[in-house]
Amino acid sequence: MNLSNIRAPKKASEGKKRVGRGMGSGMGKTSTRGHKGQRSRSGSRMMRGFEGGQMPLHRRMPKRGFTNIFRKEYCIVNLEVLRKAGVVRTKHPIKVLGDGELSAALTIHAHKFSKSAQEKISKAGGKFEVLQ
Repeated sequence: MNLSNIRAPKKASEGKKRVGRGMGSGMGKTSTRGHKGQRSRSGSRMMRGFEGGQMPLHRRMPKRGFTNIFRKEYCIVNLEVLRKAGVVRTKHPIKVLGDGELSAALTIHAHKFSKSAQEKISKAGGKFEVLQ
């Protein structure tokens, strides 16, 4: 395949369907809406997911689990990334994980630390301080 034999995908060059522009267009009179019926009327809107009276898919599916409204989202940062970036800015509390190696003795302030992160920070001679 090269530039000389590339073709546009099927229907890529087809024009927009212009309805209600006379009998000669093939889409005049009823403008492809058929005769009578709910969808033939102007201004007809059905609710999202409406399936013509059939039980909608989102109501046919079983309910599972629940959402904990008190769940706390943490922005997860690895030691290595923290060292390279220097600063982390986020609206979520920060949790530091122990992936990567830490060579310098740093004092790290964050909302949470994994056990491996605590060990690596202490091993490197640094300190970790938990924020509230």
